[in-house]
Amino acid sequence: MGEHSHRPARGRSGIPYPATGRPTLMPWQVRERRFRTVGFGRRGLDPTEVREFLERVAGDLAAVQQALAHSQQETARLGDTLRRWQARHTGTGNRWEGR
Repeated sequence: MGEHSHRPARGRSGIPYPATGRPTLMPWQVRERRFRTVGFGRRGLDPTEVREFLERVAGDLAAVQQALAHSQQETARLGDTLRRWQARHTGTGNRWEGR
């Protein structure tokens, strides 16, 4: 499992969703989620099936977060490369600043 698949240090939370202000769901939160058991004579969910599904969701979530982090790093790298190229070809960095 990747570094994002385990519970982070205490006090660390995800980035808030733009519309709701709630923190993003982290893989450890999915893995640690527990459901109440139903009383005798009532229908309920198979705990093993629920656990397997939550593990699958947590794994997918960890993979998405890792891909996002990689994408953000690559975007920053490309931005730096573009700025260096512009500075070499204009002699002043961003020639449009201050206009």
